[in-house]
This record gives sequence, C-alpha cells and structure tokens, in this order.
Amino acid sequence: QVQLVESGGRLVQTGGSLRLSCAASGRTFSGYVMGWFRQAPGKEREFVAHIVWNNNYAYYADSVKGRFTISRDSAKNTVFLEMNSLKPEDTAVYYCAARLVIMPKYNYWGQGTQVTVSS
Repeated sequence: QVQLVESGGRLVQTGGSLRLSCAASGRTFSGYVMGWFRQAPGKEREFVAHIVWNNNYAYYADSVKGRFTISRDSAKNTVFLEMNSLKPEDTAVYYCAARLVIMPKYNYWGQGTQVTVSS
C-alpha cells in the first residue's frame, strides 16, 4: 500500500542545480527513515542520503556531502533532494526508498527519475 513517486529529474548542465521530489503515501512515516539512492549505467546502486523522519537527522554519502541536501515536508509527506554543483558523475537514475528505523533494509522503493548532467 505504501507508494513512493519520484519526480524532478531532467537534463542539466555541469554546475547546475536540481530538486528531486518523492511523494510518499499509504501511511504516516513517523518512525521511518527515508533514503535517496542512485544507479548509473553499468554500476551498482549506491546510497546518496537519508533522513530520519521523526528528528530530521540527515546523513550523506561522501560523494555528495556539501553539494546535496535532503529534507522533508511532514504536512505533504514529501521528501526532497536538493542537488547543487552537479557533475557528470552525478548522472544516474535516482530512487526514493523507505524503511522503519528499527529495520536494517529498505523495503519500499519508487520507480526512479533520470538525472543527466552534461559536460
């Protein structure tokens, strides 16, 4: 019943900015961790960032630290990923995911949105 729908991906120039959105529905997400992952062609899916819904604690992969910001709007049940100073290596399909704080594995996933950074 949980649904995660990403949007906002598009073609952008190197150095540009983009904001991705993840609309979450199906339940209240208190007690959940919301994450962003990405997968580039020929590569494994990798962690980008997560936010703990209840306390707003954010954590980032080293590759995006200082450039990306994850946030949430509790009233709208929406998670955002603000992407700045984009590089060609940021090109990937970006996925939104969710898990209970007490669980080790993300078990809800969105369909992905394509981000392409041109050099």
